[in-house]
Amino acid sequence: MPVTVAAARATAAGWVAEHATGDPGFGGAYLAGSAAWLGAEAVLPATSDLDIMLVTAASPAPARPGKFRRDGLLLEPTYLSWAELSSPKAVLSDYHLAGGLRTNTILADPTGRLTALQEAVARDFSAPRWIRRRCAHAETRIRTGLMAAQTPQPWPWQVTRWLFATGVSTHVLLVAAQRNPTVRRRYAATKALLTELGQPDWQEELLAVLGCAHLSPDQVRGHLAALTAIFDEAGPAAATSPDFFAGDLSPQARPVAIDGAHELLAAGEHREAMFWLVATYARCLIALGRDDDPAFTELMADLGQTGPADLRRQIGRTEAFLPRLAEMREVVLASS
Repeated sequence: MPVTVAAARATAAGWVAEHATGDPGFGGAYLAGSAAWLGAEAVLPATSDLDIMLVTAASPAPARPGKFRRDGLLLEPTYLSWAELSSPKAVLSDYHLAGGLRTNTILADPTGRLTALQEAVARDFSAPRWIRRRCAHAETRIRTGLMAAQTPQPWPWQVTRWLFATGVSTHVLLVAAQRNPTVRRRYAATKALLTELGQPDWQEELLAVLGCAHLSPDQVRGHLAALTAIFDEAGPAAATSPDFFAGDLSPQARPVAIDGAHELLAAGEHREAMFWLVATYARCLIALGRDDDPAFTELMADLGQTGPADLRRQIGRTEAFLPRLAEMREVVLASS
């Protein structure tokens, strides 16, 4: 049954009231993620979870409790310490945090401090200097992520770090356009943005850097079938895993990871589905304690990578793409 954002917000607020407000360090809660960018009467996609940010006095903040269902919705609470929300400047400079507080999606605010912060962020969110600061933050994430991908580590971790660093290229453009820097659907979001700007060929450049511009629907469909099998195998192992992404491999998250990929394929966005497909496959291997398997080898070969040497070359291609990405960013900024 379709659920509006307003109804989802009420469900989230009910869960916060029951489970979070009793914590002596509790400082408030608000919606983030896709729901924070949709109107109250918009329908929350069935392939989306509902991100709840729980503000706490604890520093560092506790680990995420994982995904779970309530009233048919998939909720994913995440803790944030007040240290991360220290000032409007700190939030406005962080491209992930700023998006969640650009509008009032507050679910609880026992002290009023969160409301004051949100109002200050909303006032300056669209100021050019802060948009540029957030773009710079995303670009820094690319560089630091690519450096981390070059350190010796198991193959699935190395792929994961390269993948997420490269995928932030989409966030640079989405942030420049003041759009949601979504996680799973990031490449679909840039496709929509660049089509609106009359620059669809730029999407081909983004996909080429990821290594999937040439893939056919049948190739992606085959990789998705292999992912589906290992996803169901990895679920029990992920349930006891301390890794932060373990909740993304749970049976409750299957509609997001698997059904969401089918949804992109049905929309003709098979290449745009590859980002989360690769991310999820690598995470399954990590949860299972494996360095590789034949289907993952085939998947990575289709991206032009048969091992660390290829990955290093791909990292170099991402680094070489950054000046071109900066040119794209300037055009998007001028159009916003």
